[in-house]
Amino acid sequence: MAKQTALNWIDQNTSELVKLSDAIWDYAEAGFLEHKSAGAQIALLEKHGFTIEKGVAGMPTAFVASYGSGQPVIGLLGEYDALPGLSQKVHFEKEAASPGAPGHGCGHNLLGAGTVGGAIATKVAMQQQGLQGTIRYYGCPAEELLAGKVYMVRDGLFDDVDISLAWHPFSETAVNWDTSQAMNSVVFNFYGRTSHAAGDPESGRSALDAVELMNVGANYLREHVSPDVRIHYVITDGGGEPNVVPAHAKVWYYVRAPLWEQVEEVYARLQKVAEGAALMTETSFDITFLTGCYNTIQNDVIGQVLLDCIHEVGVPQWDAAEQEFARKIIASYQPGHYDKAVASFKRQYGVDLSGKYLNDAIVSFTDKTKVSPGSTDVGDVSWVVPTAQFNVASSAIGTPGHSWQFCAASGMSIGHKGMLVAAKVFALATLRFLADANLVTQAKLAFQADTQDTPYVSPLPTGQEPPLTTLQH
Repeated sequence: MAKQTALNWIDQNTSELVKLSDAIWDYAEAGFLEHKSAGAQIALLEKHGFTIEKGVAGMPTAFVASYGSGQPVIGLLGEYDALPGLSQKVHFEKEAASPGAPGHGCGHNLLGAGTVGGAIATKVAMQQQGLQGTIRYYGCPAEELLAGKVYMVRDGLFDDVDISLAWHPFSETAVNWDTSQAMNSVVFNFYGRTSHAAGDPESGRSALDAVELMNVGANYLREHVSPDVRIHYVITDGGGEPNVVPAHAKVWYYVRAPLWEQVEEVYARLQKVAEGAALMTETSFDITFLTGCYNTIQNDVIGQVLLDCIHEVGVPQWDAAEQEFARKIIASYQPGHYDKAVASFKRQYGVDLSGKYLNDAIVSFTDKTKVSPGSTDVGDVSWVVPTAQFNVASSAIGTPGHSWQFCAASGMSIGHKGMLVAAKVFALATLRFLADANLVTQAKLAFQADTQDTPYVSPLPTGQEPPLTTLQH
């Protein structure tokens, strides 16, 4: 039986998948710099008979690994970038492995390794059972920069894909049908004229003044946008020394909203704020558009298949040492954070986790009108291919995203067990779609219903190239 063949392969090759995950965790490479992380995955996929296309969509750390031929084509999405400044040892207290270095505070080492494991296990089952179709592992860089998949979609790498599957490590095991935020990521560069700040201030035109006035204007703009719009910024260059009027300054903005059309509307207004700041300071400015991404559409048919497969595989089985580690991690949270997480879980799913440290429930939330606060470039894939995403518990209950606590769990057995469950879910779900053409058709019909009134248009400007150097940390 194909599915048992796949499950057996994962069980028999657990050490190899854990080794891959830990290698990526140790490398901890930020977006567009994931050369070792991508290379480790490519080596394992090549070892198991996949054909690799490297450096796709103009990104050296992006690749596509393929096995099989013909339809259906099932795409499995993998990520492997780390977050700047989140280096952490496998320890329940904050302790950087390399101070100031990146760390896997979002568990992308698990994400990539689990998806690779699912792809290889499926390939083994296809080969032994003589199954037809194509599976592809998409090695997607720079998800934390919300960039990699946007360029891969723009360059047509998903044009012939029938079904796309994704997962993410989390503190719960779930399939959620909620959507994510659409987003624009842009840098505003202001240009003025330098002068001595004390001896000749009248000759200077401060680019930093322009940045600060723009930020003031953006903060007033917040009052006059929809309550679900988010505007974030950080000044990345404010000049050199206080006694020199800065001739250059720049500020990096995110604009988020539930729908792409809303992002575009607010972004146009933000550009007018920048124009006003330049007029007030007699400076000039230009814009470096880094990336944009759509909100996520969760496909109902695929989501149900993933939920069925999660129930078949089951949740990770935690031992006493893992429970104790999670208890100590929870003790490091801000006061009240754990209680809020437990209350939120009960309110949303009707499951009481009080007194527990690791989540042992399987849940589903089918409200497609709910908008999660974050963004992901999985959204762009979901607008061109029927797509759904699931979560597997890989950290302590309530673990904050993008945190040292998440990084610690991602480098140990708690994360490993979640990763191995995800690999099995990928394999079972992929095999179901390979074997059932009607299921693929149903997913495509649901996709058409979700997207028919709003065709996808790439958020990237014409001719835009991946910001390989602009965003390197």
